Amino acid sequence: MEKYSPQAIEKKWQKKWQEEDVYRTEMDPSLPKYYTLEMFPYPSGNLHMGHVRNYSIGDVLARYKTMEGYNVLHPMGFDSFGMPAENAAIKNGVHPAKWTYKNIGNMERQQKEMGLSYDWEREVMTCGPEYYKWTQWLFELFYKRGLAYKKKASVNWCDTCGTVLANEQVIEGKCWRCDSEVHKKDLSQWFLKITDYADVLLKDLEKLKGWPERVKIMQENWIGRSEGLEFTLDAPELGEKIPVYTTRPDTSYGITFLALAAEHPLVEKICENNPKAEEIRAFCKKVRSQSEIERTSGESEKEGIFTGCYCINPFNGNKVQIWVTNYVLAEYGTGAVMGVPSGDQRDWMFATKYGIDKILTLQPKDKELKLEEMTAAYVEKEGVLVNSGKFTGMEMHKAMSAIIDEAEAQGFGKRRVNYRLRDWLISRQRYWGAPIPVIHCPHCGEVLVPEEDLPVRLPENVKFEQGAVSPLAQCEEFLHCKCPKCGADAKRETDTMDTFICSSWYFLRYADPKNDKEPFAKDKVNYWAPVDQYIGGIEHAILHLLYSRFFTKVLKDAGLVDFDEPFTNLLTQGMVIKDGAKMSKSKGNVVSPEEIIGRYGADTARLFILFAAPVDRDLEWSDQGVEGAFRFLGRVWRILGRFEDTIRNAPKEYDVSALTKEEKDLRRVLHVTIRKVTEDVRDRFMFNTAISSIMELVNAFYAFQDKEINAGLARELADALLRMLAPFAPHIAEELWAILFAEGSVHRQKWPVYEEAATVQDEIEIVLQINGKVRDKLSVPADVDRAAMEKIAMEQPRVQELTAGKTIVKVICVPKKLVNIVVK
Repeated sequence: MEKYSPQAIEKKWQKKWQEEDVYRTEMDPSLPKYYTLEMFPYPSGNLHMGHVRNYSIGDVLARYKTMEGYNVLHPMGFDSFGMPAENAAIKNGVHPAKWTYKNIGNMERQQKEMGLSYDWEREVMTCGPEYYKWTQWLFELFYKRGLAYKKKASVNWCDTCGTVLANEQVIEGKCWRCDSEVHKKDLSQWFLKITDYADVLLKDLEKLKGWPERVKIMQENWIGRSEGLEFTLDAPELGEKIPVYTTRPDTSYGITFLALAAEHPLVEKICENNPKAEEIRAFCKKVRSQSEIERTSGESEKEGIFTGCYCINPFNGNKVQIWVTNYVLAEYGTGAVMGVPSGDQRDWMFATKYGIDKILTLQPKDKELKLEEMTAAYVEKEGVLVNSGKFTGMEMHKAMSAIIDEAEAQGFGKRRVNYRLRDWLISRQRYWGAPIPVIHCPHCGEVLVPEEDLPVRLPENVKFEQGAVSPLAQCEEFLHCKCPKCGADAKRETDTMDTFICSSWYFLRYADPKNDKEPFAKDKVNYWAPVDQYIGGIEHAILHLLYSRFFTKVLKDAGLVDFDEPFTNLLTQGMVIKDGAKMSKSKGNVVSPEEIIGRYGADTARLFILFAAPVDRDLEWSDQGVEGAFRFLGRVWRILGRFEDTIRNAPKEYDVSALTKEEKDLRRVLHVTIRKVTEDVRDRFMFNTAISSIMELVNAFYAFQDKEINAGLARELADALLRMLAPFAPHIAEELWAILFAEGSVHRQKWPVYEEAATVQDEIEIVLQINGKVRDKLSVPADVDRAAMEKIAMEQPRVQELTAGKTIVKVICVPKKLVNIVVK
């Protein structure tokens, strides 16, 4: 065989696989199905090592499951709407479509150079009209089911991107995409009612046995379910009843102030005929300019302004000061929070700062607290009530329920379940997204675009300028239309949908990507979905994964699918880091996959990235590790080349009993390796230890490089070695299989099965010690007992020589390990 030349081999097989369409997948009810999917990428233009890791993990699973006899669906596509394309249009004058499709073409080429087993006939691009037609159709489905609505709201606005962001897209007060500061802005926006599904999204987390626990905890915390009391405080001078929500009704008798959000609708009414009106409005303006993180952080200073107005605590009739503060948010709860300084540290600090009264309502069972001696709030979750009317002396947890009962009986409150989760804001004031299929008619109001008129296509004749106005709002040919109900002049909705809408259902479209009559045929989607194994980054734990679960549940309720969870198993791979930091252009520590593939080949890139760390841990880049992976593949090439003729001429069946002891040992290593690799790939996704075992097998084979070897054993070993190597390094395995066996593709062979009997050792090596020092080693039968071990050891000439003339005090035997003879 010639020298290992990965570039020539890989191009040859990639061309052949593409020409023969070997990864095309069709429904086959006679086979068990397996749907493995890596999160599809945004077409930024070039793959990075994080992509390589993500796709290599999925490809190993797809190839392995195929060899296990599954009908495997392994598709790929592009999440191709989004702001970078539009920003490129603003900056460079290139149309977003042209920029996007060029990048897709480059990334497709790079993916094919990796030798990934994708069924490219199923490729989806979310920016294509044939896809976003059905994104719009699904919006209309949500609208018809009462799950899509428009309202004026204070929204998160990014000036740099010129668009609205959902709460989930604001990370520590900054835009998730460009890292610019986010501020609030009042706009009329479209929302999806994800809150209608909050309970089931929370409850069904328990179904997700194959998800990482930390992802489920992140979703549980984001949904944020709590049970408590909602009640009203009467404000007679304002002619209003102000609702508040609390999870601590046991502290209700301790309310001394009411904190309103700066955006609360009551603030303007408070300012009417109020001598402090200008001061209050100035304070509110200042607060609105602060980020949500600033306002809610435990580190930031809590500020407020007393309005001069009061409300009445319905439990004890006490007058309660009404304040506007910077730490209450309008969108959480009711936008008004009861202040109980003695039971909440934030309220304690606020009351202390502004000289507001404190009332003690809870204390430990075994200790009497005195307000004048306290330096902080009592925040323990146990105790008995004091200064709480007829509930004084009651244990706090019993009091919670009793106080809610009292509020309901008196008619000023009710039990309520509350959620941190808010409805999903999907409006974006950008061009490069799926247009929202709504027409605004002066007579009919909101009217859905008729289904037969979908898709509402993006116009090509638009201007791209930095700013707050969407290009669609400036495009006259797009904006003006006729009302489909009454025929009057009307205007189209100019907002586009959040790109997370597109990615909330793409995994279903893969089941039936060419369908032009519906999003997908029910029989096809129910055959393939849900996804058996989903692979992606932990950064998508809330956004994409929660939205996809929501979409799937709505589609189940609408009768479009028969399942209610999209992803049965989830693997969140670690990051690829270099020099102690995540690879990024700004840090100058990026390694190009093309560079590695060009120099060493795709098989080396794949093997290194799978071998360097467990898949769920961060991976430290190592040039030496890449070199090591390349050298290993060279060793495989050479050892099989050394025995090429032997293997090609060997019989398929051979007499195992005729093997020498060394050959039997090698065969045992082979079958132990098959067992280990199978369990590591199938049960644990421990690809790094699977590859390590394959390396050990190759090392054992090298012990015979200068010897003769039983031809049948050489063939058996080469056969199993290439089958096990195939999912990790598909090109070299295919080439060597063709050279040695010429029996179809290695990727269409069955996965090797180990023989239990072959894994059993006939003999084992034990250590001989004299007074704890190693003096010799010897082989004994694997099933030897303690007495036999001692007898064999004492008969050894070396032992007799070293113990001659000495008294044997005792003999210590550790079964299958060692014999230690103690002498004096």
